[in-house]
Amino acid sequence: MSAPLATRRLLASVLAVGALIGAAAIPAAAHDDDRRGHRDRLSSIVIGDIQDDSLGRGHDNRALNREWVEVKNTGRHAVNLRGFTLSDRDGNRYRFDHLRLDGRSSVKVHTGRGRDTDRDVYQDRRHQIWDERDTATLRDDRGRVIDTETWGRRSHHGHHDNDHR
Repeated sequence: MSAPLATRRLLASVLAVGALIGAAAIPAAAHDDDRRGHRDRLSSIVIGDIQDDSLGRGHDNRALNREWVEVKNTGRHAVNLRGFTLSDRDGNRYRFDHLRLDGRSSVKVHTGRGRDTDRDVYQDRRHQIWDERDTATLRDDRGRVIDTETWGRRSHHGHHDNDHR
């Protein structure tokens, strides 16, 4: 027994349309997963420890490099920080060049001069920028705020020096 020709054609059309919709939905879903994965990786990038040198207030390179802000990748996957910025309350800004931050690792952004490595980068400044009361803001390559830490006598929201999350 065979189904009438019209029924077979209708069924074939429905199956063909279903296959087209399914094929179109797979790349879109994969693209959404890629974006979600990118957002998840960015959410793993945080400001870690902060050390200002407000007691020393020296201006030699050694004193400048005693102050730093740590940027941590708490996730498992590496993230390229190219174009990310770290800024203070006064608008001083450091822009990351190509730096691949491995999963579960960190980099210290020092104020003074030095040779960049995968664990330490240098702003090449001649004056201290982090005050005893300040705010560090980390933005992604599109200018979106990723994390902010504020410290000081009156408004200690984050952590400071050797406090850990």
